[in-house]
Amino acid sequence: MNHSITVIKRNAAGREVWHYSGDILDQQVDKIVLEARFRSPDLPFMGTVLKEGDRFIETYFLDRWYNIFEIHDREDDHLKGWYCNVTRPAILESEGRLSYEDLALDLWVDPDGTQTVLDEDEFADLPLDAQTRARARSAMEELQEQFRISQKPGQ
Repeated sequence: MNHSITVIKRNAAGREVWHYSGDILDQQVDKIVLEARFRSPDLPFMGTVLKEGDRFIETYFLDRWYNIFEIHDREDDHLKGWYCNVTRPAILESEGRLSYEDLALDLWVDPDGTQTVLDEDEFADLPLDAQTRARARSAMEELQEQFRISQKPGQ
């Protein structure tokens, strides 16, 4: 499969805030899995360092309110953890373009299974209707439960 796709991250208002490309590893009716490289300068984060060139295995769901990034070290490929974004379901915009709207609420999971919910204040400040806010909270609960049950959530 291994062809390129452009990922477009949008804010909750639908405006593009970031884009990058990755290689599709698997594509199914309800999800796309791709491999991308971290393209920002090294960044200390949650007890590890996200390094330029780290390998991300990113799973985007077309029917779920989140995505999951499995992060591996650029040098020895050890697992650093999972970064999960609560989002509206991803949209395959056209051939070679996938977008998602980030709803600010995030989950970090260490390799040992320790979970940390991030950006709750940002999420609280978003101008979301009650239904969207409830769907986002439900997505966070689903993510947390998946990581309690399995070290390979979203499969």
